[in-house]
Amino acid sequence: MLAREHFDALPSLEAIRCAAREVHAVMAPTPQLRWPLLDAALGCEVWVKHENHTPVGAFKIRGGIVYFNRLREAGNVRGVIAATRGNHGQSIAFAGARGNVAVTIVVPYGNSREKNEAMRALGADLVEYGHDFAEAFGFASDQAAQRGLHFVPSYAPELVRGVATYALEFFEGVPLLDTVYAPLGLGSGLSGLIAVRNGLELATEVVAVVAAGAPAYALSLQARRLIEAPAETIADGIACRQPNADALALFLAQRIRCVTVTEAQIQDAMRRFFSCTHNVAEPAAAAALAAALNDRAPQRRRIGVVLSGANVDRDVFARVLAAA
Repeated sequence: MLAREHFDALPSLEAIRCAAREVHAVMAPTPQLRWPLLDAALGCEVWVKHENHTPVGAFKIRGGIVYFNRLREAGNVRGVIAATRGNHGQSIAFAGARGNVAVTIVVPYGNSREKNEAMRALGADLVEYGHDFAEAFGFASDQAAQRGLHFVPSYAPELVRGVATYALEFFEGVPLLDTVYAPLGLGSGLSGLIAVRNGLELATEVVAVVAAGAPAYALSLQARRLIEAPAETIADGIACRQPNADALALFLAQRIRCVTVTEAQIQDAMRRFFSCTHNVAEPAAAAALAAALNDRAPQRRRIGVVLSGANVDRDVFARVLAAA
């Protein structure tokens, strides 16, 4: 089994470069692109990191690849189990299929139909339990103990090292970004962004974005302690009811700025991504652009927006586009 590491330090730049070699052996780097219509909308250079272009349509795949490489080295794994709203589950299912490891994924009732279909297509055994991610997570953890399965958390050192590779591509591909906006779910993607920013000794401001309907991280960062809060938002990828304690401690130490966006702003950003770039952004990914559009920060010359995924059900996306 993989050893549990404490998050007393972010992964080093060298460790992230090693992870990048592992990731790039499986998938190509994703592009970072500038779109003139977004530049005009925000009045500055806007660079989009297109994690919607990975083999599972989201950045999480990077963490799955690196995590399973360590798991394979540890050996003696009968099977794995994880809880998810979709993108983490696709990452684990993808990596499990490559390593011929049986994967069980637990999702809450009412989860994205198309994300569920994608996980099944990747070979995962899908189980529905609970009314939100927190309940599915608890059930998956219990099942791991009862069935002798390896439990894959949503936030772990190997996952952070893996997903940090998107940030390495971004910062090296677009130097001197003033600000980068990234959605905050449980924290692996944001942790990776901070790790690379620090490793490259950049002055870039990292802005964490949460939904107003799921404010647990925003409240916790403000109060400097863990606070649970309801998670009712279209943005299932950031529908966090209970922050991860390790991630929260890290973010408090790094003094990141956290902003909230409304449901209307998220949906407007989904439409704007489509009309300005003809890319599909799932609601959690669109939250980053929503924050950039509505931020009242000081003058910005060049900003980055993390389009973390494109996995939104067709009927949901159609309703959002039609509402324009």
